[in-house]
Amino acid sequence: MSIFSFLFKEQNLPDEINILDRDKYKEAISKAKVQLVDVRTKREFMSGHIKGAKNIDFFQGPVFESAFSKLKKDVPVYIYCQSGNRSQKAAKKLVSLGFTKVYDLKGGYMGWCY
Repeated sequence: MSIFSFLFKEQNLPDEINILDRDKYKEAISKAKVQLVDVRTKREFMSGHIKGAKNIDFFQGPVFESAFSKLKKDVPVYIYCQSGNRSQKAAKKLVSLGFTKVYDLKGGYMGWCY
């Protein structure tokens, strides 16, 4: 790891979490069927979302954890929110729940525009 990647790693994220720019994210989710989750509110989700995404609202606490307990922890999960802040918090929560590969969309849905 270079000194720059060490110094500028986004908010000291665990190794299980990777932040992808929109092009790499799009490429990754288009290759195969993936666990794609929008962690915004239902209202945000209904106003527009990435095709194929499942909505699991981060703010729903126990419902959030319960919904993720139905996903495979050893299969990569791709998450996003509106701007990237909430999904980073969600990613950390997923790692604490045992998920081993979490990919987050840098800048969130606001920067998606596909």
